Amino acid sequence: MAAYDLEEQEQIANLKAWWQTYGTRITIYICVMAIAVVGWQGWNWRQHQQNSRAGVVYAALFQAIGSNNPMQARSLVGELTENFSGTNYARMGALLAAKYAFESGDAKTARAQLDWAVEHSKGELADLARLRLAALLLDEKAYDEALSKLDHKPADAFLPAYAELKGDILVAQEKPAEARAAYQTALQALKARNTEETDTTETPATPEDKTKNEKPESPVEIILQQKLDALGAA
Repeated sequence: MAAYDLEEQEQIANLKAWWQTYGTRITIYICVMAIAVVGWQGWNWRQHQQNSRAGVVYAALFQAIGSNNPMQARSLVGELTENFSGTNYARMGALLAAKYAFESGDAKTARAQLDWAVEHSKGELADLARLRLAALLLDEKAYDEALSKLDHKPADAFLPAYAELKGDILVAQEKPAEARAAYQTALQALKARNTEETDTTETPATPEDKTKNEKPESPVEIILQQKLDALGAA
């Protein structure tokens, strides 16, 4: 028993020595990890709260626009962009408010909202904001600035629209050769998309079936071809 007690005391002494060497580090590590976990949970909770509140404001903005209340709409989109700028509700709200302002004849406000959306958005929302801003600048005959907004590679879904609008701007600048190239790019992008969609369907058994299943030209393709025809031969 005495030998066992001595061995036990030696283990306790070793444990105390080990704790004196590493105990402070372990305590600090545990505290840091606990703070990180609490901080992460708090951040997630705050994000959820922000999104929930932003969603309520966005719904109110949508209702204000539907009831044609410009003063209330202006106030609500201001609240979204100032207090909830990190949410998609703010970005979508800016786009919605810009469309409403433009249709109401307030191009200045529309441009301000689109500028904000471009600066604070990413991905396809940013692509859409740039496209709408370029279209507004085309209406204002700010051609070079409009082209600069399209000097950006968008998501594949926006490639045809970007190229077509670029062609419209170049037509306004009386640059038919460059406009023709832009329209051809848009048309090729649309045809490529249709080909990809057709390839995902079941292969027809006969040439006759294939002809029957070919997708007709879309209205956008028809319009693009008309714009190319209007420019004449290269």
